[in-house]
Amino acid sequence: MGRAGLNRKTALATLTLTLAAEAPDLDVIGRFWGRAVGFEHHRGFTHSFLGVPLDAVVVVAFVYLIWRLRGRKTKDPNLPPRWGVLFLYACLSGLSHILLDFTNHYGVRPFWPFSERWYSWDIVFIFEPVMFGLLLFGLTAPSMFSLIDREVGARRRGPKGRIAATLALIGVVAMWGLRDYEHRRAVNALEARTYNGVDPLRVSAYPTMVNPFRWFGVVETPAFFALTDVDSLEPEVDPAGTMNIRYKPEETPATLAAKKSYAGRCFLDWAQYPVTETEALDAPEEGYIVHFQDLRYLQGPALFTRDRGRRVLGVGVQVDKNLRVVGDVYGSGKDQVVVPDPGGS
Repeated sequence: MGRAGLNRKTALATLTLTLAAEAPDLDVIGRFWGRAVGFEHHRGFTHSFLGVPLDAVVVVAFVYLIWRLRGRKTKDPNLPPRWGVLFLYACLSGLSHILLDFTNHYGVRPFWPFSERWYSWDIVFIFEPVMFGLLLFGLTAPSMFSLIDREVGARRRGPKGRIAATLALIGVVAMWGLRDYEHRRAVNALEARTYNGVDPLRVSAYPTMVNPFRWFGVVETPAFFALTDVDSLEPEVDPAGTMNIRYKPEETPATLAAKKSYAGRCFLDWAQYPVTETEALDAPEEGYIVHFQDLRYLQGPALFTRDRGRRVLGVGVQVDKNLRVVGDVYGSGKDQVVVPDPGGS
């Protein structure tokens, strides 16, 4: 955004925009108080509309401090810093961070703390190589063209990097448009059929990396979930018959106790298609580990795979034989650790 034109209006624009774009991820400090606390506050206040101006104030104050420590020097002495404009830029950059997080299938809570509801566009994978490549092009192309200009002795006209940055941003928006269109087609295809003779209660299509025509479909019916790959270019869903039917697990005293734990409440607040799997423990522990999974992450690239078909974006809660919460479970096998429940359940 800076190279596309905003850095022509005030000094320190690029620095401010860069820091403000990263500022919402300061919520990672919540992990110092435990993984469950970090999970609860991830994409929380700093990713909300109320948090954006507060993030901007912190960023502009930090930039002002750097400017003073450097003797009020800037790259272009004829372009002084305009602090009101820099604050608006920081707000704009913070909003761009929320927008980017909204496009993927993890989601954001933009109205926090007034509403805990999660919103997600579900059109872009959490890491999208195509978008990364476009933005990388916008950053590196000016340097490459500068080297060519030096070799041929050409004089540079106009601000450096403006065309490449603008093209990169246009490319990202065009990618979103294509993915949104194909996402709607995938959702419509899932809604247009029955599953084992049953109409769906709700359906969702989640993105894959690179390919805008391949989606992971999750369908909920009264008794089960259907998981299937969706090709938005094809008129039918699952023509090869590889759909995975997963019946809804029964509620047990162990699952009910786990859902009341701090980690369980945080996970259920975020998950779109939560399911549980109960593992009975032998002596001397005796009790159960209730594994929470979100079906939107049970498919897709292996980067989410942990073990036994479970995914990284899940949580385990251990309860004893008297159904008291022992703690949160992380890892597996010999590396498995139990962390006391921060909610004091």
